Amino acid sequence: MLNEYKTILPYMKKYWYRYLLGLFFLILTNAGQLLIPQILGKSVDLIYSGDFPMSSILRNTMYIVIIAVVIAGGRFLWRFFIHGASRRIEASLRERLFDHLLLLGHDFFNKHKTGDLMARATNDLNAVRMATGMALVAFTDGLFMTLAILIIIFTRNSELAALTIIPLPIITIIILFFGRLLGSRFQKVQENFSNLSGHVQEALSGIRVLKAFNRENYSAEEFEDKNDDYKQANLSLIKIWGLFFPIIAFLSGISSLLLLLFGGRAVIGGSFSPGDFTAFLSYLGILVWPLLGAGFTVNLIQRGGASLRRINEIYESEPLIKNDPDPIASIRSSDLSVSGLTYTYPDSGKPVLEDLSFDLKEGRILGILGRTGSGKTTLLNMLTRQYDPPEWSILLDGVDIKKYELNTLRKHFAIVPQETFLFSSSIEENIAFGNPHVNEEKIRTAAALSTIDRDIDSFPDKWKTEVGERGLILSGGQKQRVAISRALILDPPILIFDDALSAVDTETESKILKHLLQERKGKTSIVVSHRISTLQYADKVIVLDKGRIVEVGTPSELLKGDGIYGDIAALQSFKEEGAE
Repeated sequence: MLNEYKTILPYMKKYWYRYLLGLFFLILTNAGQLLIPQILGKSVDLIYSGDFPMSSILRNTMYIVIIAVVIAGGRFLWRFFIHGASRRIEASLRERLFDHLLLLGHDFFNKHKTGDLMARATNDLNAVRMATGMALVAFTDGLFMTLAILIIIFTRNSELAALTIIPLPIITIIILFFGRLLGSRFQKVQENFSNLSGHVQEALSGIRVLKAFNRENYSAEEFEDKNDDYKQANLSLIKIWGLFFPIIAFLSGISSLLLLLFGGRAVIGGSFSPGDFTAFLSYLGILVWPLLGAGFTVNLIQRGGASLRRINEIYESEPLIKNDPDPIASIRSSDLSVSGLTYTYPDSGKPVLEDLSFDLKEGRILGILGRTGSGKTTLLNMLTRQYDPPEWSILLDGVDIKKYELNTLRKHFAIVPQETFLFSSSIEENIAFGNPHVNEEKIRTAAALSTIDRDIDSFPDKWKTEVGERGLILSGGQKQRVAISRALILDPPILIFDDALSAVDTETESKILKHLLQERKGKTSIVVSHRISTLQYADKVIVLDKGRIVEVGTPSELLKGDGIYGDIAALQSFKEEGAE
């Protein structure tokens, strides 16, 4: 468990001065708390003597007030420094976590649910913050106060001290026993919280589908089951943790009972003053918190360790796609060549692409046609290294794409994906997403090219209209056209359309394509579509089937053949005639 804490050692070293100052003020506060029983004891002895000047009592009262002010100031300062450091460590860990998640590829996100990752970035990091803040406070209190109080009471009366601390070793044993039980139970709590968060995130993201299929009750029942699992895991933890405090309070009460029994006799016998008895009783009362603090320390360390294990699992996940040790930082031309490309997904034994070879000269338009599952999207993902192709199977400007610096390679492309994703911001901000500093004129130009500008007046706040999560308020065609504008505003050397016009009507499709051809004359484009009308503008079309290229040629050449391209063209032509 403690091995997991290696992750946060560099951050604790970074803020060592904050921890040092915090510990100084914490010990100062504790020292002040230890002085008050001494003054109370002397005051009780003065009053018991029956002959004392009032000025002595007033002076002792003033000492207590001054010490209380010092304790209040010290308590504020140790909280400021120690909790401030733990908050900074939490923020740094969360930033590192998010940065690392951005580096990870499809393989990682295919195995981890969004809700689980969100739980680790929030709930688990909160537990780590408590371990780097409150746990240190509880440990210091437990160590310093316990040792100091034991020294004081043994100095006053070693025989009485030995009798009253008999229950303390039992408390230590209980702390060690309970600590072993807490770690596994807390990890179970965190895992169930992740499952619950994952279900909620998935249900809310797919709320339209749930309603469309009338599955709200099913989702609610599943949520109830996961919520119940989370509740039961918490109850299992609380059953152990709930026993902890009453047992310690009971044993502490036994210490007070022993003091009352043996200390009372000593006072009656005259060997122990009433002031010393009062101070002794105060110290035993103060000793309860350090003992509880030991329990807090064990609990928080166990929780923090369990959470750090879950966070470290992400940190230790290496991105499969990395930069070359000596990457090339610039690309001169957009000449693209694919040679003998074969690819198999790690969890699949069957190649999704087999022996693909084709060339695309700069400034040309390549069309790609293929049935569902033929490997079109996989091929496009490889061009930008979303998946890593075999070495020297894809060349750009005559160089293996794996030799280029990753950001340089991806900036060379702009993709309008098959599944359009819009962010919860305005239409204008979504269009400018790839270049937030672009001026308004370029936004309007890109919107005109995709024809989304003609719909702007129908939105309540025009360009400033918030589109909702994933573009909830927009139709499928509108979302695609916003995504097209987002890609066009980058003016990339290579533009990729992955069936990006499937949700627009043929008339709008024709307008968009004509605008694009005019605007991107001399620049390279790759257009994937299941519509023959979309591919008619391509200089060359390749047809994929079961991961292989089965046809290559110009649109007119392929129309004359009797292959897949010709069959799809005939079928679509028949549908259009039937619609008329």
